Amino acid sequence: MGVLPQVLSLWEKGQRLPSVEDVSAILALLGVTGEKRDRIRTLARHAREPNWLASSNSDIPFALTTRLNLESTATVITTWSPLLIPGLLQTPDYIRSIMDQLSLPIEQADNRLRIRLDRQRILTRRDPVRFIALIGEQSLRENFGGTEVMSDQVDHLLAMSERANISLHIVPSGIGYHPGLIGPFDIYEFADSPPIASVEHVSSTAFLHEESQTTGHKRDAKVLRGLALSEEASQALLREAAR
Repeated sequence: MGVLPQVLSLWEKGQRLPSVEDVSAILALLGVTGEKRDRIRTLARHAREPNWLASSNSDIPFALTTRLNLESTATVITTWSPLLIPGLLQTPDYIRSIMDQLSLPIEQADNRLRIRLDRQRILTRRDPVRFIALIGEQSLRENFGGTEVMSDQVDHLLAMSERANISLHIVPSGIGYHPGLIGPFDIYEFADSPPIASVEHVSSTAFLHEESQTTGHKRDAKVLRGLALSEEASQALLREAAR
């Protein structure tokens, strides 16, 4: 490649960013082609940008690949989900009911179901991620897949809320304006690097790296946690919803 060993070392340590051309040359040497090559080139192209959008228009969207990487390396994940049960806490039948509404081909729907269930392993692995779930009460009132599916989903929330690494808080409906009304978001915190926030749109996901924006989302999460029911009161509400 004609690259000095010292430069390669800086790339490996994350102390210098290679250009897109350099990344392309490395991929060619390694024989990486197709969609995997395109994903890595996209990462390289956006590496110097504080925030960027990932499109969600393929079988396994690049946004999902990015999210998988964030989830697997984070030490703490905070999720605000006003209208849906958070993906990391969804049951298979609940997931299937959502996929059915998306009119996806069966094979693609099965693949996404499998991926979502695989994602949930970060909650139960030997060194589980700390998960703070802020869930809108309205998500419990929806009827995805019918009464039995929702009842099983609520039971699952109750069971998962007993885990030491999971804090589950319900944010009541009808409490007036609050920052969570703008929409759902996730915050990923890491042991050795700054946090990253993600905000989902209809066909894309924004990943936010700028300190002002991640700090803003952490502030919003703190406000929501202050408005939410305690863990004990949230569990009581879940038991009531399960009846």
